[in-house]
Amino acid sequence: MTHKNHNKPKPDDRSDNIDKLQHMIHDTIENIEASHETMQFASGEEKERIEEKNKRREESIQGMREEIKDEYRDQH
Repeated sequence: MTHKNHNKPKPDDRSDNIDKLQHMIHDTIENIEASHETMQFASGEEKERIEEKNKRREESIQGMREEIKDEYRDQH
């Protein structure tokens, strides 16, 4: 008995990408703010790790903002 796979890939729906990216930016900013509170009680090494992570978070935010610009241009 042969079974054919009738599953087709879902179409690429990018209509809400800007909203998703904005939500991701908001969440990332909240994580940065929460980490600032944590750093008040952190040791030197832990503070360094948090600062490095926040640097990567800020780079991610910049990348997401660029993606939003690209999505906006593509949609208009």
